[in-house]
Amino acid sequence: MESSSPRSALRPTATVNHKHSQKIAIVGAGWAGLSAAICATQAGHQVTLFEASRHWGGRARSLAVQGKHDAVLDNGQHILIGAYHQSLRLMKSVGVQEELALWRLPLQLIKPDSTGLVLKNLPFPLNLLWGIATAKGWRLIDKLRLLQKAFEWQRNTFSCDAHMSVADVCHGLTPTLMQDLIDPLCVAALNTPSEEASGRVFLRVMQDALLGPAGSSDLLLPKQDLGQIFPHAAIEWLQSKGVECRLGARIESLQWLENSTPSWQVDGAFFDRVVVATTASEAARLIEPFNATWSAQTQQIEYEAIATVYIQAPEHVQLPHPMMALISNKQAPAQFVFDRGLICQHANTPGLLAFVASAVREIKPVLEDQVMQQAKDLLKTLGHVEHDAGQLQLIQTVVEKRATFACTPHLKRPSATPYPSMSVCGDYIEGPYPATLEGAVMSGIQAIQALKKLL
Repeated sequence: MESSSPRSALRPTATVNHKHSQKIAIVGAGWAGLSAAICATQAGHQVTLFEASRHWGGRARSLAVQGKHDAVLDNGQHILIGAYHQSLRLMKSVGVQEELALWRLPLQLIKPDSTGLVLKNLPFPLNLLWGIATAKGWRLIDKLRLLQKAFEWQRNTFSCDAHMSVADVCHGLTPTLMQDLIDPLCVAALNTPSEEASGRVFLRVMQDALLGPAGSSDLLLPKQDLGQIFPHAAIEWLQSKGVECRLGARIESLQWLENSTPSWQVDGAFFDRVVVATTASEAARLIEPFNATWSAQTQQIEYEAIATVYIQAPEHVQLPHPMMALISNKQAPAQFVFDRGLICQHANTPGLLAFVASAVREIKPVLEDQVMQQAKDLLKTLGHVEHDAGQLQLIQTVVEKRATFACTPHLKRPSATPYPSMSVCGDYIEGPYPATLEGAVMSGIQAIQALKKLL
């Protein structure tokens, strides 16, 4: 596990060095592959980008609504936080203006009954002290225990033994704190239940969010669909720099040209270096002929599913906050709900709600029935008439069965360098972050840095 801050350890360079310019093939155009392509181009390399599907952005992309040709949703309701410095830096480098693309809001985990925590845009520990002091629905013992635990984490430099789970590092917190704060944060950051999730990775995310500059814990909610937030802008920027971007180009195999320069043949073209930026299963397939051990390790990664259930409420329905935490259990699987009408105002979708359920185990029809009931209960709790709840309509359910790896203690993630002149990037690659957009972006930067050491 890295201990250095990503703000200093990973810094994309815009320095062009034509003396060491290489031809680099990047296979995969999710957020990791796009990040690698941007960094390689900034470093002066000749890049060709291959994407097997018919869209850019991987699992974080825009999605057409079934039966509605003019409507666009997201392939899952993603969020960022202020501590995602690498993502924000790369977005800016390709011309994305944060204030136009993202809402920046203080971290808030507010439930429908108005209880919960809100952090103010202050440096640590003032942000936490203010949030705890003003938290609604918490007893004095809850607040004191959380303060005690937060300073215990700080004394231990936000580190713990590798075998410890999030539940272990939070031992001593009250059931109210676990239900209202830790469980939602853990699911949001690691997509894994607290009793199963890695305490070490959780603490790393908490360190960056709580101890970073003011605003590090802020929620960044997309004002636009995910395609506009980064993938489309990245492709336009890359093409403006002369990068060849091939959509619908599935690579069946990689050919290593031993004792030859260039060293690789990809889709009939020759390259000095290769970056594999595909899903873990596809990377394992491509790399197995060169490193069977790496491939076997990658294939052993266990996955968690994430579901986003889009439900249309009457147009006059509006949540009190753009994002709200929900009480989740086996009968109520969604942990969060987002008001798309509030967040994506340009899309003109008033009343459209996105319910997000991480670590989903239910089959799709059962999941939809359960989330629909959650939506009805939510409207009743917020004071809407029964007629409004009766008008709820299921729009679309997006289930990513391999959306994220199970971020458990002792998880052995594959390295970024399985073979000479080859590197791999993706949120599943060894690194300090869980399977998040920031983790993917960081791995893309790391992949180019790893190749640089071989030049």
